[in-house]
Amino acid sequence: MNFVPPLVASLLILAASFSAASAHGPTPQKADEKITVAAPPAAVWDVIKEFAAIGDWHPGLAKVTAEGGNKEGATRTLTLKSGGDIVESLDSYNEKEMSIEYRLLKENVDAFPVSFYSDQISVRPADGGSEIEWTSRFYRADTTNEPPEDKNDEAATKATTDFFQAGLAAIKAKAEGKGK
Repeated sequence: MNFVPPLVASLLILAASFSAASAHGPTPQKADEKITVAAPPAAVWDVIKEFAAIGDWHPGLAKVTAEGGNKEGATRTLTLKSGGDIVESLDSYNEKEMSIEYRLLKENVDAFPVSFYSDQISVRPADGGSEIEWTSRFYRADTTNEPPEDKNDEAATKATTDFFQAGLAAIKAKAEGKGK
């Protein structure tokens, strides 16, 4: 008969729990930003409906090059004004629902502290105008257990939220006739 003394059993359980905790990697983060626009949905959609058009309205971008139009699998390379390129791929384009879904295809964690994301931007009627919603599910730049401050969850969330808020403000201004 094998008998494990209670103290030994407790130590084994404790060791196993530390091992499991230290093996835990990053968890997906989320961003969900919205803005109300005093323009009809069709006018707002006209601003964003081309996958490559983000370069026409987002103030954080120096340049955008794209291939494939609005077809699934199309790509766009975003050159950030702060420096560096990231590449995105179009997953879904729905003109009727005024929705675009895309993902990060090629990361540049030094330029944007995220290792992967899947985003959606959509337009819907709201309050006599429109609401734009931009959502993301993403992972921080450094997926080790103890990432540096500039590549942790907080840095990834701030970068994503700041990018979305700047973009939404620019779409609003353009759709309302006040932007570039």
